[in-house]
Amino acid sequence: MTDTHTILGLESSCDDTAAAVVRQTSDQRAQILSSVVFGQTDLHRAFGGVVPEIAARAHAEKLDVCVRDALQAANVSLKDLDAIAVTAGPGLIGGVMSGVMCAKGMSAATGLPLVGVNHLAGHALTPRLTDGVNFPYLMLLVSGGHCQYLIARGPEDFTRLGGTIDDAPGEAFDKTARLLGLPQPGGPSVQAEADAGDPKRYRFPRPLLDRPDCNLSFSGLKTALLRMRDQIVAEKGGLTRQDRADLCAGFQAAIVDTLTEKTRRALRLYMAENPPFPTVAVAGGVAANTAIRSGLETVCAEFGATFVAPPLALCTDNAAMIAYAGLERFKAGARDGMDLTPRPRWPLDNTSPSMLGGGRKGAKA
Repeated sequence: MTDTHTILGLESSCDDTAAAVVRQTSDQRAQILSSVVFGQTDLHRAFGGVVPEIAARAHAEKLDVCVRDALQAANVSLKDLDAIAVTAGPGLIGGVMSGVMCAKGMSAATGLPLVGVNHLAGHALTPRLTDGVNFPYLMLLVSGGHCQYLIARGPEDFTRLGGTIDDAPGEAFDKTARLLGLPQPGGPSVQAEADAGDPKRYRFPRPLLDRPDCNLSFSGLKTALLRMRDQIVAEKGGLTRQDRADLCAGFQAAIVDTLTEKTRRALRLYMAENPPFPTVAVAGGVAANTAIRSGLETVCAEFGATFVAPPLALCTDNAAMIAYAGLERFKAGARDGMDLTPRPRWPLDNTSPSMLGGGRKGAKA
């Protein structure tokens, strides 16, 4: 085995079909040679959300095209690879199965080692790919289906400090967009409206701030917005453009305030048992929200912590993070066989009790 490793990664856990090639050289620097993503927004637009059956079929149709394009963009062939990494969960099971079966087929045909990757680990290890962050660090993983605070101590060593007991922030953004007639995905749509709104006009609850832990809840926030919308419609006969912008601004402000305060609590817990001068990293699709990033940067400045956020293209689902997470496992000697099983659930921290509740993608952790 050489000091340079080149890994092909496959991602198909939700509604993005992706393939990427990542190489790590002897100086331990990781380089993304290619990253190809085929989104499915147009396929699901009419349904107001991701339809699992449609997503799975689209993955099956696009995975081989993604792999071809990623290899061509990286100027490598299958014989130049050291391993194939693939998301094996958690996620929509049809999509996960599509990716795993594709990776198994390539592994069987080429003899390349197969490495199954936890999708959440892909997000959680992204700061190491983009910024070379050393272990340990505090990670806020905030996406469409997940939200949790993790202490990352190693490629497969994570301790959960808290997480959502119901909807994840991304789900709340999507549902809010549907309630207000905005296009999907909801995160960018709500943020764009919020930029023109007054966050103080409509005050929404800050869930679970009365509890001292790091757990979160966003389902009630969405319900509060629904009731406020209905109240405005009943009083005025409809929503003006400014009403909608102010609703989005108030909703986003509630999420930002909740995440910033819970991050303070997570930092206090982290600093009590870990080295000083901590690094706080954020990843996942909702990490693309500039208001949330700004709030987290403020908290980190208060604690003297370093704040790390990946480029926007690596916040949402992608295969570069899967390739890198697979590379970390591969270097540690991990190999999977043809019995690699796709999983709809796969917590990063197997020692902590399961979080209560579950949204449209199941239990949160």
